[in-house]
Formats: sequence, structure tokens, C-alpha cells
Amino acid sequence: MAVQVFTAVTGAAWESSLVGALDRSDHGVTVVRRCVDVSELLAAAATGTGQAALLSAELRRLDGDAVARLAAAGVAVVGLVEPGDEKAAERLRQLGVPHVLPADSDAEVIAQALREAVAGAPGAPRDIADPQSALPALGLPAPDEERPVGRGRLVAVWGPTGAPGRTTVAVGLADEAARLGVSSLLVDADVYGGVVAQVLGLLDDSPGLAGAARQAGAGTLDSAALVRLAWSVRPQLRVLTGLARADRWPELRPRAVTTVLEEARRLAELTVVDCAFNLEDDEELSFDTAAPRRNGATLAVLEAADTVLCVSGADPVALQRCVRALDDLREVLPDVSPVLVVNQVRRGPVAGDPEREISAALERFSGRDVAFFLPADRRATDAALAAGRTLAEVGPGSALRAGLRSMAAVLAQVPEPVSGRRGLRGIRRVG
Repeated sequence: MAVQVFTAVTGAAWESSLVGALDRSDHGVTVVRRCVDVSELLAAAATGTGQAALLSAELRRLDGDAVARLAAAGVAVVGLVEPGDEKAAERLRQLGVPHVLPADSDAEVIAQALREAVAGAPGAPRDIADPQSALPALGLPAPDEERPVGRGRLVAVWGPTGAPGRTTVAVGLADEAARLGVSSLLVDADVYGGVVAQVLGLLDDSPGLAGAARQAGAGTLDSAALVRLAWSVRPQLRVLTGLARADRWPELRPRAVTTVLEEARRLAELTVVDCAFNLEDDEELSFDTAAPRRNGATLAVLEAADTVLCVSGADPVALQRCVRALDDLREVLPDVSPVLVVNQVRRGPVAGDPEREISAALERFSGRDVAFFLPADRRATDAALAAGRTLAEVGPGSALRAGLRSMAAVLAQVPEPVSGRRGLRGIRRVG
């Protein structure tokens, strides 16, 4: 059966001849509608009468949301660009169009691309390959395996509701990695209450991640644009601030966030993302698969990350929340294997040896070992928050700072200086 195709390449000089060539020959495709703009294309896709869309990069108002809505309607997309226009081709790929061809391609080649798109075959490979992990416990490649050029590591800092210290861990990891000579980008993707800007004393009304997501949605985001949107906090450390108000969450569409993270990989060797806690996906009960999803950004980050850190507090309430959150994560994203980090470890809330008791409880109720323990250091964290600075700046000898430095060295796969090992008593690293 022939593939039913919509076209939306209006204004192109080659449109009529291309459509005619597809219709005249037996290429296994049939043009069922020629659309004049994005609105008509989306309306046609909603009817369920087509399986694929052939569109040009010059189509007005074409953005990532439109491509996502086509995908939600079950319509595969193939893009056409003027011969040699690599910028337009890259824009289409950023919008989520994997199959992009020059407009002067033979009709049979275009028809083959349409058939492959409908069949779900991947498009032409990008210049960036996914890294192969050989250390599944932390999602890290083998020590002798080189990181692909232009692709940095992505670490998501996530955890249960409450205040387990996700932001403290995320800021500390990014800062310590930068101090170890690793170019780092800290991204605030918390759609409920991101506070990275306040913690570091930055303006919280800067475009930040929302501005990057807008450019990603328009297909205009590149490394230079990301540099302009990010604060340069110190050598090797940039920060992409989050939403100034929680009600702006619709600005962070999942596809746009994924595009931002891919660009971040090109910009920095290590990208650390501070995530929201909620994984609930019940917005889909509205049966509108194109509707914004508040937790979509969080799910997109967790799916894209090389390593997901689950940060838990060290008291009984926090540990119970952690166990439930791990169950939720297993249900929503079964392929994600988080690394457990227990923060704010101290004597008092847990009887006996806190590390041993916490390890036993989490292993029993979640089936997971604790990879990192971080001690409570309220004096140092209070001083850092009051000054709008990092732990390394206000408390260089802090035991918490030493633990974060050790963790950063492991995740960034760089040697930890001998001086950085002082203050590690009471901190255990497993795996």
C-alpha cells in the first residue's frame, strides 16, 4: 500500500515538479494533500489521512512544537533544504526532523526517505555518537575509553520531594569539577522551584534555560547562543539559570530541553542538571498528547542523562520518600538506573552507625546500594547561602566540600588531587 503523504513546501520553485514526479511514477507514495502553511498541515495530520509529511526548511512558523504535534498524530516527517544549505539542515534536525535531504534529490530518493521515516528507520547519523558505558553502576565508560569528541557527559541531580539537598549537590558538583579543570555547565531545570540563581547570587530574571529552550524550539540554538545565555561564574564554570516563577513551566517543552542538553554536551565536558522531584505523568489523561506536560522537562533530562544521581536525606522521613521515589522512577523510566547519594548524614536521626543503618535500610527496601555519603555541614552551607557563593569559597576545609570534590572527580573521570582527600573521614564511596 502506498504511503499517504502531505506536502508543505509552498513558495519553493521546485515544489510543483517534485509533487508531479512523485505522483507520476510508482514510488510507493501518494501525495494526498498540498498544505499552504503549518496550521493547515497540523489540521490535515489530525484527520489521520496521512502517514508522512514532506516539508521545507523555509516553511513559516515551523518549530519544534509543530514537529512534536506531527509525531503525536502519527505523521513521520522528512525535510527538504536548498542544496548546500547546511544551516537549514541543522535547524531541521534541531527541530526533531531526522530525515533531511537536498531539494534537488531524485524523486525515488525522497520517496525512499518517506518510506523509511514511516517505518521508523533512523535518519542520517549525526556527528556525535552515544558513549558506550562499561561501568553500569555509575554510567561511566571504561578508563581506557576515550570520550567522543564534542560530546560531554550529562549528570542529572534528582531526588524525592522535600529538601534532601539536590541544589547543594548540583552546585557543588559543577563547581568542584570546574576547579578540577573540567569545563562545566550547571543547568537549573527545576520547574517547581529552581533556586540555583539565588544560591550563587545571580540575577534570576535572566533568560537562562527558558531563553535557550525558545531558541531550540525555533531551531536557532547553537553553542555561541548558549554561551551568551549562560553566566560565566568562574573559569571553567558556566550557569544556565532556571525559571524565575514556577508558573512559567510551559516554556520548558521536553523536546526543546533535550535539544538544549545536546548543545550543552558540545559546549562543556560536564553538564550538571538540577531537576525537579516530580515524575507524575497524569497530564496524559487528558488524551491530548500535544498538550504541555509540567514534568516533561524532568523526564527528558533523566532520559538524556549519562548518570542520574538520586539524592536522599539521611533521616527516616527522607529515606522513606527516597524508596517511594525510586519505585516511581522504576515505573516511569524502567531503563534509568540511578546512583544513590545520601546527603546530610549525621548522628541523631538514625540510631547506631548512620552509614551502616542507612545502607541496610535502602538495600532492603529499594534493592540498591548507596554509592556516596555526604556529611551534614550546616555551618558551611549557611555561610555559602548567606554570601551567595560556593562551599569551596566560604568553607574550603568543609567535610561536605571534600565529599563533593571526591564525587566530582569520579563523575568527571579525572584524578582527585591529594589535598582534596582531606576531610573525607566518615564519607564512604561504593562502586
